[in-house]
Amino acid sequence: MANPENPFGQVLVALVTPFQADGEVDWTATEKHIDDCIASGADGIVVTGTTGETSTLTDPEKIKLVEVAKSVSNGRAKIITGGGSNETAHAIELYKASEKAGADGVMIVTPYYNKPTQAGLLTHFRMVADATDLPVILYDIPGRTGVPIRYETILRLAKHPNILAVKDAKGDFSEVSRVLNQTDLMYFSGDDANVLPHLSIGATGLIGVTANIAAAPYRAIVDAVNAGDLHTARDAHQRLEPLVRAVMTHVPGTVAAKYILHGLGRIGSPRVRLPLVGPEEWEAALIEDELALVTDVPDVDLSNFRPDRNAAAGGALPQIAGTTR
Repeated sequence: MANPENPFGQVLVALVTPFQADGEVDWTATEKHIDDCIASGADGIVVTGTTGETSTLTDPEKIKLVEVAKSVSNGRAKIITGGGSNETAHAIELYKASEKAGADGVMIVTPYYNKPTQAGLLTHFRMVADATDLPVILYDIPGRTGVPIRYETILRLAKHPNILAVKDAKGDFSEVSRVLNQTDLMYFSGDDANVLPHLSIGATGLIGVTANIAAAPYRAIVDAVNAGDLHTARDAHQRLEPLVRAVMTHVPGTVAAKYILHGLGRIGSPRVRLPLVGPEEWEAALIEDELALVTDVPDVDLSNFRPDRNAAAGGALPQIAGTTR
């Protein structure tokens, strides 16, 4: 579990949001999936993030996900709410509501689509952090948002008392080292393939998609790094590699994770919401080829994997549209 200096945990799952075949949230499956992740070694759960399909969730769904996760966790893991909004006022509303719902922390993504300047990013992050007493993780993912949080901006944001960490999906390891040297910020790997490299230069932990399927090996990697045991950490990293490739390479991570979780019987449907769609036949075949290379990964028994390409096909239009602006 997290210590007083780290209010987030170290093995954080970027949780998928299980849906029924009609695209509505499957709350029973959601509860079970959260419990499975915690039982496998996760000490943090990030709901309503990119992997949770935040862009197509309604605000009430987002708040209920925090409430459900908090109830299921029952103190066993920290509950972090992600997503936010590219409208500062809307983001503030969401994070205030999430705090009331019981969130232990917030992850603020760089505003997407409108491509603000660094001054705009600075103002956005500061205003959202000012609006809550919860500890904040900045989410730096320029591949999705179009704008990086530049080094100088991170240094300025590090002075805010509520901003304690960065989730890095930029992959600039020299910058990570530089920020770690000059601030007290914690770093979380936001790229499943780079978890061990991030940890090796001082990152605190990970916020991972593949951890939906296999939290236990990430727990093993983190524990080994904490103990200074590079050999054990590297072995777990290498065993995970084909599973990470299956999840993160051929289709969006959410799509692949749900396809695999459904094939393992861990969620009732692999459905995603439009504009996401399930893997096409050739994409599903590539995912399955990668899975055939996975061996000796703790808590992953692929002998029971029964993929259903028909169930995964297409995407759903939920009854109530999301509230993105």
